[in-house]
Amino acid sequence: MNKALISVAGLLLALGCDRKDNADATAKNADGITVACYYFGNYHPGDPRNERDRGKGWSEWELVKTAKPRFEGHQQPKVPVWGHEDESDPAVMARKIDAAADYGIDAFIFDWYHYDDGPFLDAPIDNGFLKAPNNRRLKFAFMWANHDWVDIFPARKDKPPQLMYPGAVTPETFGRICDLLITRYFKHPAYWRIDGKPYFSFYDLERLMASFGSVETTREALDAFRAKAVAAGLPGLHLNLVAWGNPILPNERIAGDYKQLVPALGFDSATSYVWIHHVPLDEQETDYNTVRDAYFAYADRATRDYAVPYFPNVSVGWDPSPRCHVSDPFGNFGYPFTNTIGDNTPANFEAALRMTRDRLLADPDGPRILNINCWNEWTEGSYLEPDTRNGYRYLQAVKDVFRP
Repeated sequence: MNKALISVAGLLLALGCDRKDNADATAKNADGITVACYYFGNYHPGDPRNERDRGKGWSEWELVKTAKPRFEGHQQPKVPVWGHEDESDPAVMARKIDAAADYGIDAFIFDWYHYDDGPFLDAPIDNGFLKAPNNRRLKFAFMWANHDWVDIFPARKDKPPQLMYPGAVTPETFGRICDLLITRYFKHPAYWRIDGKPYFSFYDLERLMASFGSVETTREALDAFRAKAVAAGLPGLHLNLVAWGNPILPNERIAGDYKQLVPALGFDSATSYVWIHHVPLDEQETDYNTVRDAYFAYADRATRDYAVPYFPNVSVGWDPSPRCHVSDPFGNFGYPFTNTIGDNTPANFEAALRMTRDRLLADPDGPRILNINCWNEWTEGSYLEPDTRNGYRYLQAVKDVFRP
């Protein structure tokens, strides 16, 4: 192919033009590293809870649209190149899948919600991803976002957020959740597996343990989950724990000593969701590279101390100000009124990816998996999807590092 044709193809891709589905053609980077990316699905109309609580057609796009600068140099609002799309539309999700696969993402890890009274934010998965004609191009998996869901849409500075849906569930609900996961999702050909076993992650260990009452009873529930999977014909499960040291969301609490809890509960691996779970932000705009280096220090400890593989995280940024009521003063008052990460340029993001790749490859016996926060955390300022300021440069950074 000559250079002119290559340039035209690159231009079409940069403009977000659709391409034909290339089923089962997900490329693997030369280093054998799997790049997973978290996906937060609250950008679609029609969710029953949102419509009941917020009104017909509401999604978090409403907060993105009304965001404004809160301090000098603050880059708000964020404007998506693709527009404020309905992610539960299979055609919309198909473009996301193509872009992710083309730019070096191997898997979406959906933030998956299920409370005692049923599922939440499942339309981007059930209607979007699973009905997209090209979903074989990308693997998918779940992180059960089993934290308390509180009213922060938007939050008021001096008003404690109302608890809407408790993250802890009954043992009976957990049993139904396990059955649903095994029968509806884990056997799907696009579901991400590690060593043949479906990957499933838990976000909030404290809420998980509160569901059962003790370490011992929680371990029994997880063992029963594995047994159900095997009885259904699966080779087992790869159960992952999201570990963190700094609570972020309201009502988050540290479960205890992860070094002891990870092996006691039988997890197969540990990981992180976002850098600020481990690094306090000391300034209103804390420098991205400063946060990166502090996170790497934590990752070194986690790799050394945990009895299971630790999968590192690379965060795009941090700015939850769109979830703050626009009439309230902004400062470091407690989530979502928090300090932010500044200078999170595509170049600095790419450097963090390269350093993470090199750190993985430096350990010949270590894992070859990392995750990125996030594909679309628009209301937390951490997203790969193209915006009008940086275009596709964050996605291009992933491709340059993992698909050169």
